[in-house]
Amino acid sequence: MSLPAPTPDALAASQSLQQLIAADIEAHGGAIAFSRFMELTLYAPRLGYYSGGASKLGASGDFTTAPEISPLFGAALARAAAAIIAQSAPEIIEFGAGTGKLARDVLAALDELGVAVQSYTIIELSGELRARQQEALQDLPQVRWLDAMPDTFSGVVLANEVLDAMPVELVIRQDGRWQRQMVTVTDGAFAFMQAALPQALAAQLARQVPDAEALPEGYLTEVHPVAEGFMASLAAMMRGGRGAAFLFDYGFPAHEYYLDQRIGGTLMCHYRHHAHPDPFYLPGLQDITAHVDFTAMALASQDAGLPVLAYMNQASFLLGCGIGELLLATSPEDALRFLPQSRAVQKLVSPAEMGELFKVLVVGQAVELPEALARADRSHRL
Repeated sequence: MSLPAPTPDALAASQSLQQLIAADIEAHGGAIAFSRFMELTLYAPRLGYYSGGASKLGASGDFTTAPEISPLFGAALARAAAAIIAQSAPEIIEFGAGTGKLARDVLAALDELGVAVQSYTIIELSGELRARQQEALQDLPQVRWLDAMPDTFSGVVLANEVLDAMPVELVIRQDGRWQRQMVTVTDGAFAFMQAALPQALAAQLARQVPDAEALPEGYLTEVHPVAEGFMASLAAMMRGGRGAAFLFDYGFPAHEYYLDQRIGGTLMCHYRHHAHPDPFYLPGLQDITAHVDFTAMALASQDAGLPVLAYMNQASFLLGCGIGELLLATSPEDALRFLPQSRAVQKLVSPAEMGELFKVLVVGQAVELPEALARADRSHRL
């Protein structure tokens, strides 16, 4: 694996985090669950990937998200948000707001539509990203930051690539039974070992994975307790109000997630725009993600009292929101402006790019989606 070398300061920070994780492993008897390793790698104070100071997004970061590709993503999303705000309240909450670009694009598009947003609340765990957001959005007085969800909420909730960054449990089928992937230290390096499934994890595996006992020997996959807990908390926050939450991420419904050919699971790491499968590489300097099981997310929301309003791929959502019309607001004859925007939209909606792999789950209550989105709903496929 040939990846860019870190700077001396970055390497020193990673080594400090490795020492912290090794100490945690020792304190827990020589092994911790992979979910705990992933939590520390991503969120350990001052050293974790999201809580540290390294750049995450853009050319100098590790990956690029849809709002960074084109402002038309936020402009299209604003059309759906406007329809929900008209039925609920002029309030927006965004989880994990990245550089703040989506917030700016959505607010600008809503302003053009004549929709005044009273408050745009960002809930952000990354200190580095929060600082970037505060600088980028300082001229927008309606934007504020919170450290946790409010108790109740009416309006619009946005979450773009949030679920995939939540710690997952890894489970593997060995010797005819499911075992939990643990992380230990062997010869000074992190390594996997297996342990029996705790009862709660075994019950969740049985709920989440269709025909789990029929999957082949050596099958590795993810279980998503933290993301399911987030969906339950989101449902509790919205249950007493009116509104909708739009969750964008890459993933599959359960019947496409747990296929025999996906025997190695979906865990992936991102470092300086390189994707690779090794979660033990430079802890704290790389992102670790897993594809989202949208069936599990939908059921977690529904079981907590917040119904599913729609589920579709990103292409259907953006086209239903009129991203094609928004693109044509720039004349095709103006090639210098039109062609870059056209290429960006192609990346967002093409099945070969982000259009099919990325999905949109909409949960909410006491509101109706615009007719074009309601027609695109494929929640029966969950």
